[in-house]
Formats: sequence, C-alpha cells, structure tokens
Amino acid sequence: MKRYTIEVSKGRFKIHGLVQELGQDLLVSIWGGSRPHIGAVAMAAPRPSLRDPKRWSATSSNYTFVGHKEDVLVKKISEKLSAVLRRNVVVVAGIHWDNVTAREIKTIENLTLKLFDEILRKRTKVRCQKSDIRKHKKDQTEKDLKSVSSGEATKARTKNRTSL
Repeated sequence: MKRYTIEVSKGRFKIHGLVQELGQDLLVSIWGGSRPHIGAVAMAAPRPSLRDPKRWSATSSNYTFVGHKEDVLVKKISEKLSAVLRRNVVVVAGIHWDNVTAREIKTIENLTLKLFDEILRKRTKVRCQKSDIRKHKKDQTEKDLKSVSSGEATKARTKNRTSL
C-alpha cells in the first residue's frame, strides 16, 4: 500500500492531506485549522461522461454531518480525482478556522484545489494523459464561471461560515 502526505498553505491557513492507495482505490483524508475533524465523506466512481462517452467523469455519493460544510469540498475533490485517475476514490474532510471572512473562505477553497494538483503530481502512475487533466480543469473553470454568473457562488462566498 502506497501512502504519502501533502501540505499546502497560504498565510495563516495550512491544509494537510493523507493519500493512501488501497489496491486500485484511493483514500484521501483532508484536515486543517484549529479543530480538525470529520465533517463530510464522499465516494466517487469513474464512468464515461454522459455528454461525451469518449471522456471520463465520475459520480459520487456524499454524507455530511449536521452543521458541517465540507460536502462541496469532498464532492469536488473525489469526483475530480476519480475522473482523472479512473479509480474509485473516497475523500474525508474536516477543516475549521474561527471567524473566517468570505475572502478567506475563497483562499481555503483555492488551497484545496492546490491539494488536488499536488496529489496528481505525487502520483507516479497516472493512467490518463496530461490533456485529460487540462481539459478537466478547463471544464471545471467554465462550470464555476457559470455558477458565478447565476449568483450561486457569490451567495455562497458572502456567508460567514466558520467551517468549510
């Protein structure tokens, strides 16, 4: 079983990741802040894209403990890793800092995406080509831009959340 840790940080924010390869499957634990915990879990399975069967996507099932907000994080990371690596992926996360601003929440979200990139870099046997990774990032960026234009992202960022 391969196992490695990853840390990403910016300013006062440091996020940790532990990645374990269990046969063909991947288990990722993400934690950080003043009170690391288990807030949400996602299980993702790769599948051909519904729009273009030549591309890969993923479907996930998620569980979030009451009062926690890590569900968006675990869903996004598990689905991205599963689609790019074409493996079953489980992500568990619990991140908490007190009194974070909307801007700081965005910083934390960006750090989790950086953690995704670091996981891919550490892997020595990625089954997909770099073009798949770039395409997946581009698709996600376009999706994020659409949600911003619809106001969803703006509403989400303006809430003063204490846990992701």
